[in-house]
Amino acid sequence: MKEKVLQKSRARRAQRVHYKIKMTAGGKPRIVVFRSLNHIYAQVIDDAAGKTVASSSTLVLKNDKVDKSAAARLVGIDLAEKAKQAGVTQVCFDRGRFLYHGRVKSVVEGLREGGLQI
Repeated sequence: MKEKVLQKSRARRAQRVHYKIKMTAGGKPRIVVFRSLNHIYAQVIDDAAGKTVASSSTLVLKNDKVDKSAAARLVGIDLAEKAKQAGVTQVCFDRGRFLYHGRVKSVVEGLREGGLQI
């Protein structure tokens, strides 16, 4: 029972964040982040076209010698390079149900370091 309540609250939080971004984005693509226990995934989504423009994750990078925060920063840098190759320079950040803290924040720092405007 408690797990169902947690799932519902997580879904509501993600929906609320997504709605606010959708209202304020102004047609910019959004970057969505998912954080699992061992990996982090990020992708650039163009909502107008309904397509994923670029994506990156720690599974793709396969760099086992760095800690999770540093790996998340590398994912951000890699995604920024792929997004710039696809012609995306300005994005909005959709943190979903995750707090802007730790590995999620490291991804954003990597994106900014890679040259994207958030």
